[in-house]
Amino acid sequence: MESYDVVIVGGGVIGASVAWHLAARGCTRVLVLDAGAEAGAGSTGRATGGFRVQFGSEPNVRLSLLSRDKMLRFADEVGADPGYRPCGYLFLAEREETLAALLEAQAMQHALGATEPRRVSVDEAREVNPAISVDGLVGGVHCPTDGFIRPLQMLAGYADAARRLGVRFEYGTAVQGFRLDDGKIAAVRTNRGEVAAGVVVNAAGAWAGAVAVMAGVEIPVWPLRRQVAFTEPFDGLPECMPLTAFLEAEFHLRVRDGRVLLLWSDQPNTSDPFDTTLDPDWLPQVVARAHRWVPCLRDARIDRERCVAGLYEMSPDRHVLLGAAPGVENLFLANGSSGHGVMHSPALGQLLSEIILDGASSSMDVHPLRPSRFAEGQPNAASEFL
Repeated sequence: MESYDVVIVGGGVIGASVAWHLAARGCTRVLVLDAGAEAGAGSTGRATGGFRVQFGSEPNVRLSLLSRDKMLRFADEVGADPGYRPCGYLFLAEREETLAALLEAQAMQHALGATEPRRVSVDEAREVNPAISVDGLVGGVHCPTDGFIRPLQMLAGYADAARRLGVRFEYGTAVQGFRLDDGKIAAVRTNRGEVAAGVVVNAAGAWAGAVAVMAGVEIPVWPLRRQVAFTEPFDGLPECMPLTAFLEAEFHLRVRDGRVLLLWSDQPNTSDPFDTTLDPDWLPQVVARAHRWVPCLRDARIDRERCVAGLYEMSPDRHVLLGAAPGVENLFLANGSSGHGVMHSPALGQLLSEIILDGASSSMDVHPLRPSRFAEGQPNAASEFL
């Protein structure tokens, strides 16, 4: 039986980040297992690639700040381009209560060192994005250093750099169970046989709950379908238009590679929580929101063949579960990022490598993210809009 110091279940960008950070510290006997046929076959490949520090909770702001610092050093440290472009994020409110919540969050962001976010009036919002309709808006917030990243470039960068250090990646390898011995995982059972493991990392994304159950651990992480409509090539909006979110409408959009991406956060009506088929009833509703808030999009055509759905890995407080799994000594979790996994993957990889190799994180206080917080009745406060 092959044996590794660390076996990582899940080869998306978080799993690849953990692998590289471990290997960069000298822990190179690492195996990454992914059930997909190729890299990026899961949620990473369907991520829209946003990046922001404008969050409503201290742990998420800190994760973003650490990730942004690492993004700026990505080329030097990892040897690849993460595609970070500071095109900005613009959050817009129709109600004074919503705007007040945004400004309260902004004060916290400033206190933590994220000084770039600012309040914008309705007129200033139109200056930031001249394409929007401001009818009904009361104002918003804007951060010019938020922006975009390239999820598949980040994944490839981490994976290639990890391989150069000796990490092994296996695709088409599904985990089917674990062999436990005295409260520890002794081996990982896969469709290709057993692999002995000193440590196991659950980085299985939307499938993390099912992986944890195989080890006798229940974690509150579940899939949530999110759909994205793509237009045909459209030159009516600039490539570096800030991601613009109309909060009460739960609608946001961005431009990527000459196409406009339209997103509306509906509640999926499906018996299969892992269903990633596109709901035909969703499409006209997101288009109606686009026409309401960005009038020039009435001239854009939807490319139905490119429209996709992917899965968020949700947790009850919409914060990642990071650290040792309760009840299994050598199982570690990086699950439940709730739509923020790609943007926070640089920080999560560094923090979990510190926890595994040093026994505790040193780059950031991760106590609020401990997996046991729900059983202890201490979830993080979840912001309604951020």
